[in-house]
Amino acid sequence: MSSPKVLFGFHAVGVRLKTAPQSIIEVYYEATRRDARMRQFIARAKEAGVRLIEADSLRIAKLAGSHGHQGVAARVQEIPMAKSLDDLLDQLEADGVKAPLLLVLDGVTDPHNLGACLRVADGAGVHAVIAPKDHAAGISATVAKVASGAAETVPYFMVTNLARTLNELKERNIWCIGTSGDADKTIYDVDLKGPVALVLGAEGDGMRQLTRKTCDQLVSIPMKGAVESLNVSVASGVCLYEALRQRGG
Repeated sequence: MSSPKVLFGFHAVGVRLKTAPQSIIEVYYEATRRDARMRQFIARAKEAGVRLIEADSLRIAKLAGSHGHQGVAARVQEIPMAKSLDDLLDQLEADGVKAPLLLVLDGVTDPHNLGACLRVADGAGVHAVIAPKDHAAGISATVAKVASGAAETVPYFMVTNLARTLNELKERNIWCIGTSGDADKTIYDVDLKGPVALVLGAEGDGMRQLTRKTCDQLVSIPMKGAVESLNVSVASGVCLYEALRQRGG
């Protein structure tokens, strides 16, 4: 069995209470906080039958590794997910999913950006998020909190060679569409109803050159104001929800 990990914040712990309460070892809560949100949270935890432990803010901060815990943290067991991207894609095919929707993040190192991207990916029904092992953020307690539970529901695969992985996706007939400010077509001009991997780079640097060259097609997001680019999580939202719109919402 894998080592326990820590979730903190109402959203992250609340999603685990909702989806897999049996995986929760114990929940720590700030005893001095007695507002309605905390009372509702404690009631849900008791209903789920999890172990509740009173703690002060400092103890919870040490457990969470952050002071942004909102008075709630939990020690939990990892939830088993597909062990590899190939396993996931094989399972999707076996389940009859004809048009996988994937999000590829190249060089997103900020945990807050990654957490926000995972949250958007969950909302848009993305089947997996892919990132390189180097120069990318991994799943941490901060990522889980920002993701508001999506780190528990969206498979996140860190691959050794991103360009090779994109080529493997193309061999599975998954169209790899990268975003670039200088692309001729916009995200609204392309067909996103089929199997698609949307590839986004970090804000500022964008995609690495090899990643860019490996994409089947490049598209832009229309920018009508003075700024030249969007935060990667916002850009992810624009692209993923356009795909969701085309697929019938």
